[in-house]
Amino acid sequence: MKKDKLKISIITIVLDAEKTIERTIKSVISQPYSQFQYIIIDGGSTDGTLEIISKYKGKIDIIVSESDYGLYHAMNKGIELATGDIIGMINADDYYYPDIFKDVIESFKDVNLESNIFFGDMFHNGKTIAGWRPKSLKIGAFGAHPSMFVPKSVYQKIGVYKLHYKVLSDYDFMYRAFNVYNIKPIYSPKLTAFFNTGGLASMNIFRSYTEEMLIKVDNGELMYKAFGIYLIKLCKYLLITRWR
Repeated sequence: MKKDKLKISIITIVLDAEKTIERTIKSVISQPYSQFQYIIIDGGSTDGTLEIISKYKGKIDIIVSESDYGLYHAMNKGIELATGDIIGMINADDYYYPDIFKDVIESFKDVNLESNIFFGDMFHNGKTIAGWRPKSLKIGAFGAHPSMFVPKSVYQKIGVYKLHYKVLSDYDFMYRAFNVYNIKPIYSPKLTAFFNTGGLASMNIFRSYTEEMLIKVDNGELMYKAFGIYLIKLCKYLLITRWR
């Protein structure tokens, strides 16, 4: 297949997001790149979410609405259904900026799909955050998941999201990709995705720090190094919250 004919699959995970899901959908279907598949995985919403989704069913390729085992189980279901060469994840509180699919496709033109992952910048909490932060590869968050586009062949090569990590399975995936499988980043310093406040990790700080430590150890990091970073982060967090 010619690289300019690459197909993108976009997966939106949603549960009871009637206030934000329409903006998310519009940010996907308004992209001026025709070769994409759109998948929505709903966890069994009971508010008006499904009614809003149904308004756009002519532009959504697959809609699944059923109970699941959480965010990462839903993501894995979406990956299994994806037929695109490249997969993006944009959840129902977030949205893409205009005309970014073309940037993603252009970035993959001269590289091996099995060996690269794309990152763009992300807007979060009132500021632009670099989508790729290599200095943090062994310390903490180094990639922006909402602006990440992963070739399906990479998922097939290194695996999908592990369900025993409840809040940082996306971090585990990225850590495996770059620190174990030597996947290379493609970084575009352009706003790609808006990420809303109140993400899963930020609402579960202690579990987030613990999972980060376990992920590092599971992927070959020495325990004393991973535990040391864990203690530093925990102490900083406790000091900040104490003096607020």
